[in-house]
Amino acid sequence: MSKALLLVDVINDFFSPNGANYYPAYDQVLAAVQNLVAVARKLSIPVIHARESHRPGPDFEWTKLPRHCMAGAWDTLPPAGLDARDEDVVVFKRRYSAFFATDLDLLLRERGVRTLVVAGVKSNVCVRATIQDAFALGYRIILPREATASNRAHLHAAALEDIDRYMGRVVSLAEAEHMLEVDE
Repeated sequence: MSKALLLVDVINDFFSPNGANYYPAYDQVLAAVQNLVAVARKLSIPVIHARESHRPGPDFEWTKLPRHCMAGAWDTLPPAGLDARDEDVVVFKRRYSAFFATDLDLLLRERGVRTLVVAGVKSNVCVRATIQDAFALGYRIILPREATASNRAHLHAAALEDIDRYMGRVVSLAEAEHMLEVDE
């Protein structure tokens, strides 16, 4: 399989109205993510959930952010209706990038994945960091614009411009769904 769908921080913290970092625009992102997941599963394309999950004790990320997303807590779980299936993969991350200090790259290479369709939040932080690392590792990147957002519109726009210009392709949801369906 040469493609995978990578979901970045599609967790309650961002996608539930009770989450500490919920933003109403994320409701539309969730709908787009659900569409992508349905297409990927129909085509037997791997679905990978990269979820923020911090351990008790010191964590360098907390030098910039308050304690959040503790391993096993409600906020680290997927929103209702988007649970990982047995065939999906869950990668727990402690930094912005889903590649940093995880086995994501190894997992993708073992499966022959060369193209990543990336979805999730925040476009200017974890999504961008993940895409930048994926590009540096040699992956082709597709980012559906409807499947990502940020609570800061100007940073979201800048992130999408940077990603499209330097690291991958920012496309419509329909284009991304079509790209999942066609052979490379």
